[in-house]
Amino acid sequence: MITTSAKRIGALAIAATVLVAACGGSSSSPAASAASAASAASAAAATSAPSAAAAASGAAPSGVAGPATCVDGSITTSGSTALQPLIDAAGKAYTAACPKSTISVQGGGSGTGLTQVLQGAVQIGDSDVTAESKLQASDASQLVDHVTTKQGWVVVTNTGVAGVTSLTSQQLQDMWACPSGQSAPKITNWKDVGGPDLPIVLILRPASSGTRATFKQVVLNGQTECSGQALTEDSNGAVTAAVSQTPGSISVIGFAYYQANKDKVAAISLDGVAGSVANMASGTYKLAAQGHMYTKGQPTGLTKSFLDYMMSDPIQKTLIPSLFYAPVQ
Repeated sequence: MITTSAKRIGALAIAATVLVAACGGSSSSPAASAASAASAASAAAATSAPSAAAAASGAAPSGVAGPATCVDGSITTSGSTALQPLIDAAGKAYTAACPKSTISVQGGGSGTGLTQVLQGAVQIGDSDVTAESKLQASDASQLVDHVTTKQGWVVVTNTGVAGVTSLTSQQLQDMWACPSGQSAPKITNWKDVGGPDLPIVLILRPASSGTRATFKQVVLNGQTECSGQALTEDSNGAVTAAVSQTPGSISVIGFAYYQANKDKVAAISLDGVAGSVANMASGTYKLAAQGHMYTKGQPTGLTKSFLDYMMSDPIQKTLIPSLFYAPVQ
């Protein structure tokens, strides 16, 4: 059996109101944008990641073999929502072949996963970033890192942002980061980067988000984002819904979420390179990172068996490419 946190995956059930932040002068009210984004809850099933349909039905992904050896028991993983579609699908494949095992897959953000596995609340903490970057050194030293995939993110905009198909890292920094002593970024309107005369609305993420940490490190060059309200739910699915519903909005979502929602949001190339698995695997696309699955100490039992399965051919060679991640082998 596998259970999935419906609150976390995609938009299977986005119950919280989505909040957005607009930095700088704007003729469009952020509150009005937030109200529009909140209506995304009614379109939840349409804004899900590839594994959401399987999550709803309880079905295992087709064409993916189970583990060579089953271990009975029950475990829970939590953390990165960017990794969640992959881990959820792998969990379904495992439990379909091993009906005496239960794998519960939850989101919450990378910081939440790392904290929960450290506390012993879950057996595996899923993270887009290293434990050392989120936890105190003494706490991080208690965790064992299992790198199971490589993942990428796409900068996306609302489809009403016409004429903008590529942005440089510098342009994104000018749109997202606030210079020292200032409360607004340098660029606040799409017309300044070749788009329509429309205020830029940033869809922000909470501090626990590994997606936010990766984007800040890789694209913003460590600069601090402009002040504003963050999403109340740390979920790639909620971000996807918000961008699809909010005029002038921009944010960052995982490859899997973009591929499932290509008709609802528009992808932006980064420094002239499209966000794709091939470009990520070759190293030409830079908004990418390893996918970590942490345990507190060395894993045993079902936890070890599931992590071994994550590194097996059915996952690395079949499932991972099908969900727009890249293998580590």
